[in-house]
Amino acid sequence: MFTSLDSFGKVTLMMDLISQRQKALGSNIANVDTPGYIRQDIDFGQYLSTMNSPLETKLSTKLGPSAIAIEQTEEPVNASTELLKMQENSIMYSMATRRMSNIVTEMKTVINVGK
Repeated sequence: MFTSLDSFGKVTLMMDLISQRQKALGSNIANVDTPGYIRQDIDFGQYLSTMNSPLETKLSTKLGPSAIAIEQTEEPVNASTELLKMQENSIMYSMATRRMSNIVTEMKTVINVGK
């Protein structure tokens, strides 16, 4: 069960955000020459700042994180900027997978100590 306080749930949310951001950035690159295309991105700060909020209700804890909101801006799409953002996203993914690996290692250690 997801609780807002467990590390596994936080890393899972982070990986979901990274995946959604990758899709948005890929869509931006695919539509770089499309007239009238509106650029999309995900704001991590919107989600990460609320992860440790003591104001979460019991209902929001039971339901889990809210749906991912995609920011849309009417600025032109610049391929080099999008590629830079994809590289930043790749670094975030590496950090999240490393943290998930550490959590699994900690769980294995706890299980083995209890035997």
